[in-house]
Amino acid sequence: MAFDLDMIKKVYDRYSTRTAAARKATGKHLTLTEKILYAHLSEGDAQTAFGRGVDYVDFAPDRVAMQDATAQMALLQFMQAGRPQVAVPSTVHCDHLIQAKIGAAEDLSTAKDVNKEVYDFLASVSDKYGLGFWKPGAGIIHQVVLENYAFPGGMMIGTDSHTPNAGGLGMIAIGVGGADACDVMAGLPWELKFPKLIGVKLTGKLSGWTSAKDVILKVAGILTVKGGTGAIVEYFGEGAQSLSATGKGTICNMGAEIGATTSIFGYDEKAAIYLKGTKREAIAAMADAIKEHLTGDPEVYANPEQYFDQVIEINLTELEPHVNGPFTPDLAWPISKFAKAVKENNWPATLEVGLIGSCTNSSYEDITRSASIAKQAIDKHLKTKAEFTITPGSELVRYTVERDGYLGTFESMGGVVLANACGPCIGQWARHTDDPTRKNSIITSFNRNFAKRQDGNPNTHAFVASPEIVTAFAIAGDLTFNPLTDTLTNEKGEQVKFDEPVGIEMPIKGYAVEDAGYQAPAEDGSSVDVKVDPKSSRLQLLDPFTPWEGTDITGLKLLIKAKGKCTTDHISMAGPWLKFRGHLDNISNNMLIGAINYFNGAADSVKNELTGEYGPVPATQRDYKAHGIGTIVVGDENYGEGSSREHAAMEPRHLGVRAILVKSFARIHETNLKIQGMLGITFADPADYEKIQEDDTIDITGLTHFAPGKQLIVMLHHKDGSLDSFAVNHTYNAQQIEWFKAGGALNIIRRQMAS
Repeated sequence: MAFDLDMIKKVYDRYSTRTAAARKATGKHLTLTEKILYAHLSEGDAQTAFGRGVDYVDFAPDRVAMQDATAQMALLQFMQAGRPQVAVPSTVHCDHLIQAKIGAAEDLSTAKDVNKEVYDFLASVSDKYGLGFWKPGAGIIHQVVLENYAFPGGMMIGTDSHTPNAGGLGMIAIGVGGADACDVMAGLPWELKFPKLIGVKLTGKLSGWTSAKDVILKVAGILTVKGGTGAIVEYFGEGAQSLSATGKGTICNMGAEIGATTSIFGYDEKAAIYLKGTKREAIAAMADAIKEHLTGDPEVYANPEQYFDQVIEINLTELEPHVNGPFTPDLAWPISKFAKAVKENNWPATLEVGLIGSCTNSSYEDITRSASIAKQAIDKHLKTKAEFTITPGSELVRYTVERDGYLGTFESMGGVVLANACGPCIGQWARHTDDPTRKNSIITSFNRNFAKRQDGNPNTHAFVASPEIVTAFAIAGDLTFNPLTDTLTNEKGEQVKFDEPVGIEMPIKGYAVEDAGYQAPAEDGSSVDVKVDPKSSRLQLLDPFTPWEGTDITGLKLLIKAKGKCTTDHISMAGPWLKFRGHLDNISNNMLIGAINYFNGAADSVKNELTGEYGPVPATQRDYKAHGIGTIVVGDENYGEGSSREHAAMEPRHLGVRAILVKSFARIHETNLKIQGMLGITFADPADYEKIQEDDTIDITGLTHFAPGKQLIVMLHHKDGSLDSFAVNHTYNAQQIEWFKAGGALNIIRRQMAS
């Protein structure tokens, strides 16, 4: 079925005038990205051109999507906003809280029992405020959105960093924190710094073992985990038009790993095919009527260097399959060089587990290509050497691939089908191992492979590849095996070689499903009662954060000086901690427990200046808070990389951390800090990071004259009586400074709604 047709028609009806106004304001031809952004200005028709990477702009997104782990906090905040109903179409998707342990049926049943309190809360709050609710087992948020809600030329925000998956259907879809979602659901403009533009020109055509996943693995190797920060990546060229819509979704999904604001492809025949195949013919017809507005202007693509800040060109015909990792998604290895890298770096060559699926690669096309390799293993008498799991992306896909026999193929070659959920990709995995600390290797078709992310073991070397490459490696059980060129010894002692994978883009019999898992909200939610048990360990009503006291911040103690990579997984781990996502105080007990202390090289071990002893980060911070002492966290480059989880910003705020000082921030995390009223600042000279000593007392001055573009001063009072001071930068605009002063954006929303 097609959702929200009236809303989509209104968006399309204004495209012609909005695009004309944007061309007049900018005085130039437009990229697709610019067309969509200017078509969604909250002010209406563009009156002026905006500076890329400079101007903060207010937008009016068409919809909001939230997964269950982040929806809890987002909706707890929305409940304080004072609105009877959400202002834009919004949905909740129960995909993060299902732990993979035995298999789909058992794991889903356990999750429904263990998480009943949370599911009941999300269902009731959705009922009350008019949100669509996708029940546990319905599928992973991004696959469900692509199948049901994404539409060419639209704009949405989602409380998950992989929201850009919808870019595969030509939608600007951006990952945000829950407070951003709260703003939009409350009917307020949504602010974003106007992004820079990176153009990726795709020529040629994929063939053989190479898939859409390899495009983004290649791009990640070029741009690195922060090369896309502050930018939207727009793909174009005849190569782009040859890719399936779900393949494009894979590329856009994993664009989060290069720090990009989002990624996008233009509307084309492949998008139309997918819309029609998912019973949205009406949307395809409407898009066809304005298709010139749903792609970049021809003049842009003819001379991309004149219109993009950076241009990358990739020839799909020459592209090799890639394997990226370990420990970071941008360490890119062409398959022809991967075996040598494994040997030279002494990575564990024996593969213990291969995992396919996730929000990144769980389409019908992905499953069929992988199944073609699994079928060869059966036919060629190969025994699968590694454990192998399959995670369907949605009940629609799962039901269809089961009907068509592909799940049976996986099970015949030894695979285990898991629930339609995030599972191992986000650490929701009860891994079968005889030693949870052993140095080992796994390979996945997921998007992220930071240390400890999947199984909590820092010695797990996680690699990322396409589903078909993962399947071949799982059968071989050896990372030095090249499925394109090498042979394997089968159970008869024969040498056999894999043929190239073969996939089907769209199911020949069409998609089918008995129960997709959707629950519509109540027609009138005014009588719906949303209860939160005051004694609950899973849910907690929120108290407003305290406003700024109006003075400089002085006498701070150093909580931790984090060394190296500090992602949101380091700041607020997922896995078993997901169960506390609706209880701010309880989940704050995981604050920064994964960060490495610069001074002792240990995780979750910092010096308490009140006692002189080392202890866990959360307990140390709680002691400072109990004594009325503020603290500061110091970090390295790209601090807060990874997930959009706002808990990584809310936990320090809740426990009394006053400022985060780093060399640079990841975009979403910096925004989350600002929204929660936290002071996020960066070293003007990154070398000043080295001046921070463990026993320092720290002042931040200049706040009484806090203004856009004006530096603040940090003064270090060292234990030996000496002083150091240096300038720090910030990116707060006038509105964000008001958030800081008010103690958070939600305090301002609450005042506005009350008045």
